[in-house]
Amino acid sequence: MKKISVCCTLFLLAFFPLSVLSHHSFISQFDPAKEVVMNGTVARVRWTNPHAFFDVTVVNESGVEELWAFELGSPNTLIRYGWFRDTIKVGDEVSVDGYLARSGANLANAKIVTLADGTVIQAGSSYLEQTR
Repeated sequence: MKKISVCCTLFLLAFFPLSVLSHHSFISQFDPAKEVVMNGTVARVRWTNPHAFFDVTVVNESGVEELWAFELGSPNTLIRYGWFRDTIKVGDEVSVDGYLARSGANLANAKIVTLADGTVIQAGSSYLEQTR
């Protein structure tokens, strides 16, 4: 009986999605004390789970272009906030209010996205979810 239990456990672990274990808490990756607003042009949009992302080309204080990645909520959360796959497209001008990554990488967790027409959209930040 013990052999069967061990075999069943090993079988189940073989099919357990390890990506579930890789999900992070907001605080481990982003710093809520380092809020930032960036303006730029959307370079890429990734509508993926567990978080959607979009990249923005931003001109820094030295006049040099930098590519920044912004983490959004899950696609399901974004849909509840009124997003669609084409809410932002490559080439769109946006302003993003968010929280910088602790690592110093060009990465931030988006809180609010403002489109060129002035539309303001909640970005499904996981920080907002954890502070409720």
